[in-house]
Amino acid sequence: MRILHLAYEDPLQPGSGGGSVRAREINRRLADRHEITALVAGYKGARPRVEDGVRWEPVGPRTGTKIDRLAYFALLGLEVARRPHDLVVEEFGAPFSVGLSPLFTSKPVVASVQWLFASQMREKYRLPFDLGERHGLRFYDRFIAVSDWLARDLRSRRPGAEVATIPNGVEEIAYEARSTSPGHLLFVGRLDLAHKGGDFLLDILARIRRMRGGSVPPLVIVGDGPDRGIMEKMAARLGLSHLVDFRGRVDGPEKYQLMAGAHAVLMPSRHETFGMVAIESLAAGAPLVAFDVGPLREVVGLGSGGETGARLVAPYDLDAFAREVVWLIDAPTSAGALREAGRRWARRYDWEEISIQQEEFYLRATGGDPSRNRRSGGQETPMVPSVPAGERGVSGEDR
Repeated sequence: MRILHLAYEDPLQPGSGGGSVRAREINRRLADRHEITALVAGYKGARPRVEDGVRWEPVGPRTGTKIDRLAYFALLGLEVARRPHDLVVEEFGAPFSVGLSPLFTSKPVVASVQWLFASQMREKYRLPFDLGERHGLRFYDRFIAVSDWLARDLRSRRPGAEVATIPNGVEEIAYEARSTSPGHLLFVGRLDLAHKGGDFLLDILARIRRMRGGSVPPLVIVGDGPDRGIMEKMAARLGLSHLVDFRGRVDGPEKYQLMAGAHAVLMPSRHETFGMVAIESLAAGAPLVAFDVGPLREVVGLGSGGETGARLVAPYDLDAFAREVVWLIDAPTSAGALREAGRRWARRYDWEEISIQQEEFYLRATGGDPSRNRRSGGQETPMVPSVPAGERGVSGEDR
């Protein structure tokens, strides 16, 4: 099958998020059975390449400014119309969410949704992106959502559409991280204030220092993004510069080892689309402290009836967040129990099984036989119970 993947964001782009990781992990697992071309917005230094059998191609200018992403949306229709394909997979992306690809093809379209961005973008830019999103959703009949929380939202906005929940996953190497005596606090993610709460992060560190009488582990910040300069100035203003280590982007075993050696991974996001860093942290054996926003409660297993490795705090209560971190620093035995519980919970987020579920959805969309996929490419993975499309979640035997 020829799959044209409107992937929006290249995983090699500085500041790229969890959606691009998902695109890479799933596409590379399907590339031996399908011809996959992934189109992404341009950025400075972007180049066409073939990686793990997948062709990645930037669309539009590569200036390193917002123009690149606006041009990507403007050019999508032309790209869909001119490229041969049997299926279009469209990743929704900021600021418009929808790229309106169904208007430019007679082939099936699957919308892969991490988040519906437009309302947040309207607040940020004072432009009516939400109107385009609201009207654009009616052109899509098939959706993959990364959480049940998001799937419910999609069903309410697009009644009658087929909506399946297929979550994000964790690399196997995360579980190989060695537990060590914790020596730091850790933040991993894009450095932007509006989404990931970089300002909250530094304010929380200042409160931890005050609560512990000036004794506080250093904070390691892993990631890149547009607001690093703002965060560096804020750290200096709060007298925290000597406690904050900006490492830049770190991937692979080094990232997971940083997680395994942390008292806690801090996730003070204002919004979350899924929270890939959350499950990566649990898989590496790090306790997680986060605000209870978006689907995080579902993703980390709170309310599932079992143990979890996360502590969620009422949104934007900075003192409560700081108290949870102080408790983890001062109660290593309890923190150790959280580490083990988190590793167990994270095991359900397996990229191999997730890729099989995604491929089955593609085959249904194109009139193929999903059961044949289980008999061939997925024969080594146990069959999940038969569940109507749109009712799968991340809990129970389905994941």
